[in-house]
Amino acid sequence: MGRVRSFIGVDVGDEVRRKAVALQQQLARTGAGVKWAATDGMHVTLLFLGELDDRDILPVCRAVEAVAATEPGFPLRVSGVGAFPNIRRPKVVWGGITDGAEQLRRLYTAIEAKLLDLGVYRKEERDYTPHLTLGRVKGEADGYTLAPELPKLLAWDGGRTVVNEVCVYSSELRRDGPEYAILARAELTG
Repeated sequence: MGRVRSFIGVDVGDEVRRKAVALQQQLARTGAGVKWAATDGMHVTLLFLGELDDRDILPVCRAVEAVAATEPGFPLRVSGVGAFPNIRRPKVVWGGITDGAEQLRRLYTAIEAKLLDLGVYRKEERDYTPHLTLGRVKGEADGYTLAPELPKLLAWDGGRTVVNEVCVYSSELRRDGPEYAILARAELTG
């Protein structure tokens, strides 16, 4: 029996990707060491599942489909820049979600409940914060280099898209970064 590293998320569309890449290039000029998210893999994660048994993939996909059938599509807007744990000590730089954040939280909560029932997910200790990961800061000194730029980007416009589906992804770790593949698509038809 095999294992599949997986997560559930939504695509952000071409406009958001284009604006995110422009912002990554702008921030890269600071000289801070950051592992930037690859353009073709940009997404908003709902739930990270980690390593699943092959046999659990189909029940997970069915659970996601069941939730997607109860929710309609919705507009998504990426706006403003933030960081985890905070903008003074950034380790993960992200674009915020304004329009669509409530719908993402609702999807997260409903899918989480189904996956907890299946026994394939462990509840997160922190609250879900919808965001678009832009990059991971390599070291503390790099964070200090980047930190002065982030408050200047609170009004950054990351673009808009319409979310019509939720995807179950596999994530294979490679030397040059993770490689994602869509295992299933669940259309939002509610």
